[in-house]
Amino acid sequence: MTSQRPLVLFTNDDGIDSPGLWASAEAFLDIADILIVAPIEQQSGMGRSLPLYSRGNVVVREMTIGDQTMTAYGIGGTPAQAVQHGLYEISDHWPALVVSGINYGENVGNGVTISGTVGAALEAAALGIPAIAISLQVPQGLHTSYSREVNFRTAAYFTRLFGEMLLAGKHFPDVDVLKIEIPTHATPDTPWKLTRVSRKRLFWPTRAQKKHMSDDGTPGYAKLLDPETAEPDSDIYAVLHEGVVSVSPISIDLSSRVDRAALRAEFDQHLAQPQASA
Repeated sequence: MTSQRPLVLFTNDDGIDSPGLWASAEAFLDIADILIVAPIEQQSGMGRSLPLYSRGNVVVREMTIGDQTMTAYGIGGTPAQAVQHGLYEISDHWPALVVSGINYGENVGNGVTISGTVGAALEAAALGIPAIAISLQVPQGLHTSYSREVNFRTAAYFTRLFGEMLLAGKHFPDVDVLKIEIPTHATPDTPWKLTRVSRKRLFWPTRAQKKHMSDDGTPGYAKLLDPETAEPDSDIYAVLHEGVVSVSPISIDLSSRVDRAALRAEFDQHLAQPQASA
């Protein structure tokens, strides 16, 4: 790796064989040194988990990205663990940026903490590295696929657009991750807007399909929200109702932004009242 160019670590939750991962890395070939460290297998829905049962093995792969052949690393673990392996085991210096994605399927609303794409970016941010989590809206049937029919060109364009800004040192208070969502039919000319993460849920759990409770089977999920009912300044509304690119700044500070003095006063007033006996 060169000393003149920044190092960018690329990861995802779809796995190292995902064309979305390759597309995001290819977008930075001419401006950065590329380090690809991603789960060996599909890890969607893992959030920022660090399970003790992960193997933690590293599989070295030669991959062709654009017109370049490079070494990539598959990790026997979750997206967040892939970030940790990349930082503490594989790279000889820390990256200037971590890019997670491009994910098959949008990660919007209050389900974002389920997303391994977002989880990997949060893990990087928690270690002090600017991060992008980038997802592309695709039909639900493709969420865990490696479909070559999906065109990641526009998503890669916006990844590069905002990635260059972060590589230039443009950092903002209380912004640790940029979560970017690309509508299905977006082009590089599609407008983008700053959004908040909706408090509403887009994908809801569905009953597990099994005859007996003792059978194996986990709940599925289905899109059960009318996007028009989401908050007008939210990621759900922007992507699924307006058809524009959503850029949501995320903070790793999960504290409520409530007026704490007012909340304390409410607590004090309640606790000063006689409590009913059990």
